[in-house]
Amino acid sequence: MRPVEPELTIGVEEEYLLVDRETRALIIDPPQSLIGECEERCGGQVTSELLRSQVEVGTKVCRSVQEVRADLARLRSGIIEVAGRHGLAPIAASTHPFSRWAEQKQTPKDRYDSLTAEMQGAARRLVICGMHVHVGISDEELRIDLMNQMSYFLPHLLAFSCSSPFWEGRDTGLKSYRLTIFDALPRTGIPERFQSYAEYQRHVDVLINAGLIEDSTKIWWDLRPSGRFPTIEVRVMDVCTRLDDCIAIVALLISIVRMLYRLRLANQRWRMYTTMLIRENRWRAMRYSFDEGLIDLAKGAVVPLSELLDELIGLTAEDAEALGCSREVASLRDIMKRGTSAHRQLATYADAKAAGASHEDCLKAVVDRLVADTATDLG
Repeated sequence: MRPVEPELTIGVEEEYLLVDRETRALIIDPPQSLIGECEERCGGQVTSELLRSQVEVGTKVCRSVQEVRADLARLRSGIIEVAGRHGLAPIAASTHPFSRWAEQKQTPKDRYDSLTAEMQGAARRLVICGMHVHVGISDEELRIDLMNQMSYFLPHLLAFSCSSPFWEGRDTGLKSYRLTIFDALPRTGIPERFQSYAEYQRHVDVLINAGLIEDSTKIWWDLRPSGRFPTIEVRVMDVCTRLDDCIAIVALLISIVRMLYRLRLANQRWRMYTTMLIRENRWRAMRYSFDEGLIDLAKGAVVPLSELLDELIGLTAEDAEALGCSREVASLRDIMKRGTSAHRQLATYADAKAAGASHEDCLKAVVDRLVADTATDLG
């Protein structure tokens, strides 16, 4: 029986860090009224996060990439406006260049208290931000089938999103250091594969019945069936500092999902590769972004990401056109020209250093760049 055609609606969640405009450090104790003001300004699409220095926004359910862009631009503008009243600014970056995790304060909520009680130091270090993209697929079996195939593309999506090269004042040598922090939690990384939704649910139920988790929202894979919505949720990406970069990745992601569904209708599917090989590409994306290429698993050789991107654009051209986002997918080439946020942060540091700035002032220059780039592309 032909599955119900997926809705392919889109929802995007972005997490931001709040910095003091004068010191450029993370704000440890933001005003108690801040989240309420943000909620009022942004129509209730704002929530607090684990740490007081974090804030999360979520779009409405959108039916096009352009609608996602408009809603995120509105939300970012709202957070910038409200934070500015208090001498603060949001940065859309997955780590802060120099603030220390041990100095941060936790948001007082029961669910955060239970998380840190269970995960201890692994949770307290989570001064990291990500971007989560939901794609509406109501058919549970289709959701699992597409999730199994989508795993292949997770490193590609990560490579274009990297925004966490610094940690506590040091250049980590990685373009996405965020995932080294997040991977310390259980139930993270490349997802398992399942033959059916029932098989997936049976495995989740083992953890629930054993009293280890309350529900599937405590499974934090890079890609998962959402525990709250009829969607698949892609979670591997760093949060993109520039909005246009975010939208380009969302456009590619939704086009890939449609392409995989189109293959299914033709009794075809993407070739399945071992998790070991996908993890290798994931590591390469964390380490290099697109600088050193990924493994083309069909060829068994490392290939420049520019070549893989050209191939992906070709494979999804029909789908991007049908979804009205061909221009946005093509703009991924612009990311490769100007660099991800991680590339731009490192270049800003190097330029400041070459001009004679101290290490501390170089890091502050990086924060200034992040503040400016977070507010770019919002018109």
